[in-house]
Amino acid sequence: MKEWIEYILLYNPDAPIIFTGLYFWGFFAVVLAVFSVIYKRLAWRNAFLFLVSLFFYYKTSGLFFLLLVFSITCDYLLGFRIAKAETPITKKLWLIISITLNLSLLVYFKYAYFFTDSFNNLFGSIFHPINHFAALSNNFFATTFKVDKIILPIGISFYTFQTMSYAIDIFRNRIAPVKSFLDFGFYVSFFPQLVAGPIVRAADFIPQLYKEYQLTKHQFGIALFWILNGLIKKIFLADYIAINLVDRVFSNPVSYTGFENLLALYAYSLQVYADFSGYTDIAIGVAMLMGFHLNKNFNSPYKADSVADFWKRWHISLSSWLKDYLYISIGGNKKGTWFTYIALIAIAGFIVLASDNVLVRYAQ
Repeated sequence: MKEWIEYILLYNPDAPIIFTGLYFWGFFAVVLAVFSVIYKRLAWRNAFLFLVSLFFYYKTSGLFFLLLVFSITCDYLLGFRIAKAETPITKKLWLIISITLNLSLLVYFKYAYFFTDSFNNLFGSIFHPINHFAALSNNFFATTFKVDKIILPIGISFYTFQTMSYAIDIFRNRIAPVKSFLDFGFYVSFFPQLVAGPIVRAADFIPQLYKEYQLTKHQFGIALFWILNGLIKKIFLADYIAINLVDRVFSNPVSYTGFENLLALYAYSLQVYADFSGYTDIAIGVAMLMGFHLNKNFNSPYKADSVADFWKRWHISLSSWLKDYLYISIGGNKKGTWFTYIALIAIAGFIVLASDNVLVRYAQ
């Protein structure tokens, strides 16, 4: 009995919640059962979904849920500062603080090893990243976290981009700050898309927090289609290709012919697409069953007739986010300067990093 309770309630790094696991669907069934009782009370509904989303993230990432809470708290407070600023300079200053805080956490956890290795290769140094958060916890709370290893929090890219879009949209006067901390926390941590996207913009999602629940028969059917489509992609395509071809060839490439290695490379690209898009399809369907709309994240990218068309179809929420919040902000293609072109190069590199470029990772 004790082991069963611990399995349900406590974080297990060897058994995180995944959409293809029975635990998730049991968890979702309980969430829907409670949701069906309180869905008419919007404040209760939002608060409940925020709390279960935090629990979901705890079961997925352990104590990193505290980092998520920290990010939610900071951007919730900074949103009011941006909106209440009396001068444009002060308003921009609070926005810079918000963006700097969010990007600092993202770069520290996700790219510390990348930048350290690059620096060591350039200058022949032997620096090694230190987990300062673990060191602080060990000093103040007598914990025993490893300080010589930085673990990447799952989904940090997604909720970082979401909180940044919130601050930027307030700065642009597109939305007003969310008054309730629980409502804002729900927006940032909504569990279907928290781990694998799609990236949800504040201007698109926050108005949905205050709409009455509505699910027609047609929408119910579409939601089930998204879920089944995602499960088929993940289980019958991505996992099958990985187990029966990609993993075998990649684990011992010299034992296979050149054609088989080439076939495995193409299969890997298909595996990544089916895996990633499968998860986002499930997220869209699960969210729709609870009355929330998430934007489509993939649009048959391998049907593209050019590289530009491919990137319009692949990880749409990221590419459109970068276009609207970064590219257009620095001039776009209508009034570009030398800074625009330098920034475009930086954006291209950032897309590779944010997407965890699989070819670069495999080459390493």
